[in-house]
Amino acid sequence: MVATLLSSGFQLFIPRYLGKAVDNAQGFLQGAVAGVAEIEAALWLSAWMILGLSILRGLFAMVQNYFGESLNDCIAADLRKAFYHRVQQLDASFHDNAHTGDLITRGMLDLEGIRHFPSTGLVRTVMLLVLVVGGSILLISTDAVLGLISLSFVPVIAVRSAIARIQLRYLWLKQQERLTVLTNAMEENLTGIRIVRAFAAQAHELLRFDKHSSAVRQVAFERLMARVRSMTFMGFSFFVALTLALWVGGNKVLAGEITVGTLTEFLAFMMILQMPVRQIGMTVNSYARASTCGARFFEILDYPNPIESGKTLPDLKITKGEVRFEGVHFGYGEGETRVNVLSDITFNVQAGKTLGIVGPPGSGKSTIARLIPRLYEVTGGRILIDDQDVREVSLHSLRGSVGGVQQDSFVFTASVDSNIAYGNPWSDDAGVIQAGRDAQLHDFISQLPGNYQTLVGERGVSLSGGQRQRVSIARGNLINAPICILDDATAAIDADTERRIHDAVIARHDHRTSIVISHRLVSVMHADEILFLEEGKIIERGTHEELLDLRGRYAELHSLQMGASSSVEAALAQVSPG
Repeated sequence: MVATLLSSGFQLFIPRYLGKAVDNAQGFLQGAVAGVAEIEAALWLSAWMILGLSILRGLFAMVQNYFGESLNDCIAADLRKAFYHRVQQLDASFHDNAHTGDLITRGMLDLEGIRHFPSTGLVRTVMLLVLVVGGSILLISTDAVLGLISLSFVPVIAVRSAIARIQLRYLWLKQQERLTVLTNAMEENLTGIRIVRAFAAQAHELLRFDKHSSAVRQVAFERLMARVRSMTFMGFSFFVALTLALWVGGNKVLAGEITVGTLTEFLAFMMILQMPVRQIGMTVNSYARASTCGARFFEILDYPNPIESGKTLPDLKITKGEVRFEGVHFGYGEGETRVNVLSDITFNVQAGKTLGIVGPPGSGKSTIARLIPRLYEVTGGRILIDDQDVREVSLHSLRGSVGGVQQDSFVFTASVDSNIAYGNPWSDDAGVIQAGRDAQLHDFISQLPGNYQTLVGERGVSLSGGQRQRVSIARGNLINAPICILDDATAAIDADTERRIHDAVIARHDHRTSIVISHRLVSVMHADEILFLEEGKIIERGTHEELLDLRGRYAELHSLQMGASSSVEAALAQVSPG
């Protein structure tokens, strides 16, 4: 700001010395012999002053540009980190409704709209104010009429700029929204590129992308036309004012009211003011873009997070590892749109025991797994770990105490060992290898070109579904948290491998409190207690034998699965060579 003020201030005095130089040169050419030496000295003084002022203006303009761009990048870096940090903090309900493409658009394209504002908006505004206000004082004090004529285009342009800002803000918002749709389409296409190729849908996807791209181009063209019309009008207003100033000033020179140098001073100032005034269109565009992009960007930074408590909470202290649900209710959405998922869920898992949870799809099994580490917030009741409400302890300590395997076996674009050690990056190689052995993955990894250092590609593209799931199991085992939740951890693994994984995990971590969620009863038969969920309610509970004796829904599912397994085994026996 200091450099902008000084640069603009030095520029204001250049027309004054230029006018004096013209008057001195005119006297020198007219042959004023008595004062030739003095006129020549005055000309040299004016020349050196103009040169000096120009150098100073250039130096401070360089400082202004350097720090302006530096400020742009520093603000962008801070906002980028704040945005990413906020996205990491927001609960799972936010990510359920937010599209990845939209977040990428806001965190990158909208951020670019904010990033350029300090140098293209704020600095130019200060520079224009200094030139207009300072120039107005100098010109009007010299000749009020000619000064007002010289500055007559400023209010016209100011009004036009205000109108243009409203138009451009609307068009920028419209363009950013359509860019979000375009980014969403691209992100979905690239994520599902194998499905697109498998169904030969490339032509359809290209047409779809072209449609969204054309919509963005259309708004960009409308914005460009609005900006061009605004800048053309501003340029026309300036040249009209310049013509009037030249006409009125020329008549004043002929009438002897002002000198040619004074008229030159007025015209020189108008030419100096021409560039920043013509840049008003860019400045207005910067304000419009920054306000639009800023509103979208800060909507994420200001998004309320129900998981945040607003106070410093104590760490969770694990003494036994007992987990208790007391009348827990949960639903997605708010108000009339709320969809209840869990109703009056009550159970107790004692330290070192295993709880199995089964039920049809959509019964709320995975929701229970997500409520314990507070990925979602309960809407009723409470969850206790060793008699401590999970809402009254710090998230870091809570999630560090709850490990296991998520339903989504996500694999990062990294090496196998990095994926396994993701939850515990300080693990040594021996620990990583043992976790791979427990997950029945070591033999496969040993055959890879780089062993445990082999890159698995984006989303684990080089691994099968069962292998990705075993990487996820190894990752959960390595954490060795006191509370282990296995959410459909072996859905993509065959029964024999599942049994060996289960035996290895139990042998290594038999002291942990475990909650096993599965569609397959073979995964939960060993549990100390089994809950059968249906429509968000516990309808049956007990051990495997007790539930079979009830001859209820669990027994029906057991009969169905065991019957299907026997049929498959019989079919395989018929087609086997033996």
